[in-house]
Amino acid sequence: MNVFAKRLVAFSILALALGLAALGAESREAVSPPAKPTIVLVHGAFADSSSWNAVVAQLQSRGYTVVAVANPLRGVKSDAAGVEALVRSLHGHVVLVGHSYGGQVISNVGNANHKIKALVYVSAFAPQAGESAGALAARFPGSSLASALLPPVRLPDGSNDLYIDPSKFHAQFAADVPAAEAASAAVAQRPVTDKALNEPSGTPTWASTPSWFIYGGMDRNIPPAALDFMAQRARSRRTVVIDGASHAVMLSHPYEVARLIVQAAESH
Repeated sequence: MNVFAKRLVAFSILALALGLAALGAESREAVSPPAKPTIVLVHGAFADSSSWNAVVAQLQSRGYTVVAVANPLRGVKSDAAGVEALVRSLHGHVVLVGHSYGGQVISNVGNANHKIKALVYVSAFAPQAGESAGALAARFPGSSLASALLPPVRLPDGSNDLYIDPSKFHAQFAADVPAAEAASAAVAQRPVTDKALNEPSGTPTWASTPSWFIYGGMDRNIPPAALDFMAQRARSRRTVVIDGASHAVMLSHPYEVARLIVQAAESH
């Protein structure tokens, strides 16, 4: 075989090897799993974004990108608009998770560009159009929140900020959380306006987006009967009720909350 023929054979072998390598890369790309959705956590009244810390740790250990929103708790439309702007800024799909009043917020976030893959309600309101959080909580017996509040703080716009009395916070909000942790949460609580709790909802996102629910059987803020009613009405794909758990189920049972969020994120 002359030199030219040898070079031609060598070139052909190299081209074949490069082609096979490219084909292998394309095959690996074709079967690679889709990117995980971003998990957006929205806290509710009398809490702050740190209330999700233990859940965040669980989700990050599973490879999820997580954003814990600082919910202003000023009004349903304005709070939801802020979350919607955040969703629009993110790449890929999103799972929205709301606790308490945060459930009303995520229910009012428009499904921007079909980004929202799933909704997860953690001891949270899932109102129908025209309903308010206050009216839903009052529809069923069992809430002792009103008697646990401090006198309202009058604001310049005429609305009122509402706080839970720190001496009653443990029993009311987080009865199954260690006392020291509940005491810290009581000090860090963020007030919600009476306007926000009484503002009616718009068309609910859960009507067109799959939802999951988890709540405690000893919730003293939102009656468990109300939570069950809302889960059934929203056609929850899975509802988890934790016996003996308080309203602060994300603090006392972060593993169970994170596990349900992952199920929603991995759903088809």
